Amino acid sequence: MSYEALGKLIVKGEIETKGQSFQVRELVIEIAGTYPQMVKYQLTQDRCSQLDTHNVGDIIKVHFDLRGREYNGKYYTNLNCWRIEKVQQQQQPTQTAPLPPKPQSTPVLSGDSAPQAGDDLPF
Repeated sequence: MSYEALGKLIVKGEIETKGQSFQVRELVIEIAGTYPQMVKYQLTQDRCSQLDTHNVGDIIKVHFDLRGREYNGKYYTNLNCWRIEKVQQQQQPTQTAPLPPKPQSTPVLSGDSAPQAGDDLPF
């Protein structure tokens, strides 16, 4: 199953070689929201070079899969990135709804329901 996330590139890790021929590279993006999240992803093998064309501060879309494994009774989860896209930021004019017009005069209450002096409740 494939997932994607949109955020600002915060950390661009170096390529690390593990063993004889396995390469891995990590990146962290900040996902905006009420409580921004810093999420770490992992690139492996020939996909490590995809990060070369991106700079810290770029807005990117990360396509990834979830990977999980067990080792010595502990469970580990990786977000395995397989594609990175740079997102073009387009400036769109912000439109605001017009404010409703202010009333020209205050309504007048008649009868017994008129407020008494010192009483600002209408009942």
